[in-house]
Amino acid sequence: MLQLESAKWSFLLCLGISILICSIIYLKDKPSSVPRPLHHALGCHPLAENCKVFPPTSPYTRWERTECQAPKFNSPLNCKRIQSEHHFIMKTLSKEEEDYPLAFIITIHKDLEMFVRLLRAIYAPHNVYCIHIDDKAQAEYKLSVQRLAECFPNVFLASVSEIVTYGGFSRLKADINCMEDLVRSPVKWRKVINLCGQDFPVQSNLELVRYMQDEKWKDNNMTPGIKQPVNFRHRTQIQHVEVKGDYVASLGHKKTPPPHNLTIYFGTAYYSLQRAFVEYVLTSPVAKDLLEWSRDTYSPDEHYWVTLNHLEDAPGSNVNADWEGNIRAIKWKDQEGSVHQGCKGMYIRDICIYDVEDLPWIIERNSMFANKLDTTRFPQALDCLEQWHRHKVLQQAKVPIQLSWQLATEVNITNATVAG
Repeated sequence: MLQLESAKWSFLLCLGISILICSIIYLKDKPSSVPRPLHHALGCHPLAENCKVFPPTSPYTRWERTECQAPKFNSPLNCKRIQSEHHFIMKTLSKEEEDYPLAFIITIHKDLEMFVRLLRAIYAPHNVYCIHIDDKAQAEYKLSVQRLAECFPNVFLASVSEIVTYGGFSRLKADINCMEDLVRSPVKWRKVINLCGQDFPVQSNLELVRYMQDEKWKDNNMTPGIKQPVNFRHRTQIQHVEVKGDYVASLGHKKTPPPHNLTIYFGTAYYSLQRAFVEYVLTSPVAKDLLEWSRDTYSPDEHYWVTLNHLEDAPGSNVNADWEGNIRAIKWKDQEGSVHQGCKGMYIRDICIYDVEDLPWIIERNSMFANKLDTTRFPQALDCLEQWHRHKVLQQAKVPIQLSWQLATEVNITNATVAG
């Protein structure tokens, strides 16, 4: 009897210890009420600690990215999976945006990851996107972009590709090629915006729509620029030759005057243009003659759009336009000390490649887009700006938010440490 009683107490003691151990394990591994990242096991890393523009967390949590893999688009395509795993927003977020579809021209030649992140940041199912890939880009790169585009009915590659040269006519022609495709699109877009591969949005699509419909811009194109300054006249008064895909050189010969006695303006190559203006560019004899005359000029995209936008008969033109239009946040080296207080990243061709410390300046300016960002030199700057932008987009949405749309989730620090 005594042995039976002893065995019973031993059993109860073991049972109690087992329950205690199980309770500790349960409490230790109990899921946090804070959502976990979609791909935590794939090696997501926290945002940079100096990402001051992102909303602060509690002392017990941190923001962690849900994007963990480099983009790969192999055959056969699983488009639903691609859209979800790469966090594309596949629903229109408001009727206000749906009623004002936009067209985008994106010219690219490298860095697949940067392109995917740019496209998903500006993507909306009611817009339309023409992608011009530099014809000298690597075949594998072209194929990857093409496969990605096949997963979206409103994203397509330009029907004609140029070998693009910095400062050459080919850069202007790339936009023209996309415009010819866009006017044939079934999407009834209202305005077109052009981008390059190192741009990234600052405004959300909703904010772009509202900016385009602002009293100043609803009936006008946006092509910031002025009458061509004396120190830039050599670009259009001296003949140049484009060595395709390499460089543009001056021939030293004087050019004929501009056609139709046009006054040449100088400005940014970036724009926001009405659909009627695009149709004018593609059909007007004046626009066609100016385009042909511009073939042997230097960087014609910096005079072509702004010159046409100062013609009275061009739709949406503004003959008195100046540098108005908050199209790009760019830190030019020669504007240091006036427009900005220096580049925290590095200058290339006198343009700042942004680092994280440049982001507060970008956000304060609230331009349509920022230029330039680089995934290889300062990847954390893009990480930070991208998370900030998506967070804002989702906050403005008028529809229920899907988990796959999130680029960052707030995770419990203890759990994240244990899981890592």
